[in-house]
Amino acid sequence: MNRILRTAALAVALVPALALGQATTWNLDSSHTRTGFSVKHLVISDVKGEFGKTSGKAQIDDADLSKSSVELTIEVGSVDTRDPKRDNHLKSADFLDAATFPTITFKSTKVVAGKDGALTVTGDLTMRGVTKPVTLEGSITKAITDPGGFTRRGASFAGKLDRKEWGVSWSKVIDVGAVVGDEVKLDIQSELVKDAPKK
Repeated sequence: MNRILRTAALAVALVPALALGQATTWNLDSSHTRTGFSVKHLVISDVKGEFGKTSGKAQIDDADLSKSSVELTIEVGSVDTRDPKRDNHLKSADFLDAATFPTITFKSTKVVAGKDGALTVTGDLTMRGVTKPVTLEGSITKAITDPGGFTRRGASFAGKLDRKEWGVSWSKVIDVGAVVGDEVKLDIQSELVKDAPKK
């Protein structure tokens, strides 16, 4: 009888630990990640660019995705729009001010799982020292094993923001409208690699 009670007590004690242990850590693979954006130019076209250096990690709970979380760090100096002159202007104090604020960060505050694997991730985006909420819509794939034996999964998310809310307000107005649009569309495509268990 005592043995049964001890076993039952151990099982009860393990329940919280098992619940906490459901989330696994996934590191962002920077070499297989694209942090892209697009902005209207002269009202008539979209200028697209990306940040070449993004790092981060995610805690993913497949049993309850709402308990998952993600953190990203983007290096402002890695911005690339295929035009060095424009890139230097984006790094300047007129726009992202890379010298004073070398990184842009995103830290999730809420994850909502929808139908067919859809996810809505809301989080705090910090840019130029200003932190405001941003919502991203997307999904993550099922895990696969790559040829090297690593466990991977893909993540695809999109969103938009008004750059002026973060103090990125430079622009000029001509007869057809603004030279640079206020709305910035975000497009993040990445691969996540599962942490190896510690021995």
